[in-house]
Amino acid sequence: MKISLALVAVFVVAVAAILLVGRSGGDSDASAPGGGAGAVVRPDSHRISSAPEGSPTFVEFLDFECEACRSVYPAIEELRAGYGDRVSFVVRYFPMPGHFNAERAARAVEAAAQQGKFEQMYQKMYETQSEWGEQRVPKDDVFRGYAADLGLDMAAFDAAYADPATAARVAADVADGKALGVQGTPTFFLDGQRFSPATYQDLTDALDAALR
Repeated sequence: MKISLALVAVFVVAVAAILLVGRSGGDSDASAPGGGAGAVVRPDSHRISSAPEGSPTFVEFLDFECEACRSVYPAIEELRAGYGDRVSFVVRYFPMPGHFNAERAARAVEAAAQQGKFEQMYQKMYETQSEWGEQRVPKDDVFRGYAADLGLDMAAFDAAYADPATAARVAADVADGKALGVQGTPTFFLDGQRFSPATYQDLTDALDAALR
């Protein structure tokens, strides 16, 4: 696969940011997909790329307000482009308490998912993070505007966004993450095992090994 030097540099910067905020590293065993407390993947987990059954599964616990997550987003998109037909890519919510709008952003994405627009809103959050991130005032209206831009049924979006069940869906991902030892974002799992890539090459090497 051809990898741009710019993308490699972006990933290295993102990894440095992760280390600066003190995210725990190292590999650890995790429970099997669909298991009890601390499942890496559940039946309702959001798949942004689906490979045939039995293929490797790459999972990211993320926070839409996290700058490191935004920095690695292009790398994840490139991985999906190169491996998405052979590796399933799964997204789990993990809004950090220090990010004022992170949980709201996750609820907005989940509300969009209920209308079949998960991926579009997921991408929108990262593409616009500089417009709403790192601010200490609610950005509900901003997220509602994104829903309108995507052509969603706004009455249904508003109802889902305010529904306690939507917040509970986000909280369930967080609970799984905490049970798995996730302490910061982004945190990656491959086939149920947490791993901490230091470079973009580490990611591609891990996927290649899982495919062998």
